[in-house]
Amino acid sequence: MNASVSANYTPSCYVINSPPFNYTHPIASAYYPSIFMFLGLMSNLIAFIVLIKSFQRAQSQSRSFFLIFLSGLVVTDFMGILVSGCIVGAFHITHFNWRTLDPNCHFCNFMGMTMVFYGLCPLMLGATMAVERFIGINLPFERTFSITKRRTISMVLMVWFIAGCIALLPLAGLGSYHMQKPGSWCFFNIGSEGNDLVFSLIFSLVGLICIGVSFVLNTVSLVTLIKVCCGQDRSQRRRDYEVEMMVQLILILVIASICWCPLLIFIAQTVLSGVQVQIKYLLLWVRFATGNQILDPWVYILFRRAVLKRIYPRFDWSRGSIMTMYPSLRDTMRRVTRSSRAGTLRSNQAEEMGKLHVTPQLT
Repeated sequence: MNASVSANYTPSCYVINSPPFNYTHPIASAYYPSIFMFLGLMSNLIAFIVLIKSFQRAQSQSRSFFLIFLSGLVVTDFMGILVSGCIVGAFHITHFNWRTLDPNCHFCNFMGMTMVFYGLCPLMLGATMAVERFIGINLPFERTFSITKRRTISMVLMVWFIAGCIALLPLAGLGSYHMQKPGSWCFFNIGSEGNDLVFSLIFSLVGLICIGVSFVLNTVSLVTLIKVCCGQDRSQRRRDYEVEMMVQLILILVIASICWCPLLIFIAQTVLSGVQVQIKYLLLWVRFATGNQILDPWVYILFRRAVLKRIYPRFDWSRGSIMTMYPSLRDTMRRVTRSSRAGTLRSNQAEEMGKLHVTPQLT
């Protein structure tokens, strides 16, 4: 009796999709994870070496803090590719049976957690870096007293902790991790009912909110930095490192938006519409999201002043003025700044004249 019950028992992670599968779509080919894993590991390893050398030469305190965030992002991307790539690669090499290897779903749950954790961490770190740059550019005096090296490391650890807590929610009953076709990976169930719906929306909304916050704060910081570079006090403070950090942060945002928005929107649209998940598109958008971990490191490798000096030697890097590359933009910003100052001055003068006219009538 017990033997027959155990034979008919299906672990929770295999209830929806149970291996082995006969899914031969080209997007499920073993070449994709192999190439992505090789490129991702090599890119992040090179980027980590570059960041270590940059940190040793960093003279600016704000630059050192920014490099700590970048190092956390590189380590996260590297470990995410390593863990998930090893599992997927081992499956395609050995074609092991998940139900035989993992009858209690521990291995599947672990992979699902890593997919959620290493997926949300880059987006949350990007938003955290946007907040740090926003404070550093718009509120430099508050930043000097509020952000230290220890607090910067604590912020990175806090991001990892929050992402880990979200990844643990399915194990606590909010959502569930399931085997996904073609049988090489596990992910949370993208369902339109109950706890699966809630967790799917949490994952999607957290990612989209992080991207939205990064966009707003980076836009404000960029406008402020351009005004400072174009203003009359542009020579009083070196802005070359701030321009470099801002360019890198914007590129990180662009890459994250291109790679992650399709998957996040696909998940939200699927659970809200109540339609069945189309595995072809799910695999495609997951491949897109994996590209974020491959492209991110090249932002730190290529978009550095040492590299840009070789690409564009005519740029006057010694003065740290990015506007010398774009004279028309510089002149436009100067006119806008001058006109706004003139408008403010005229309004102040009008108020003073009004007070002068009112005073005799009262006396």
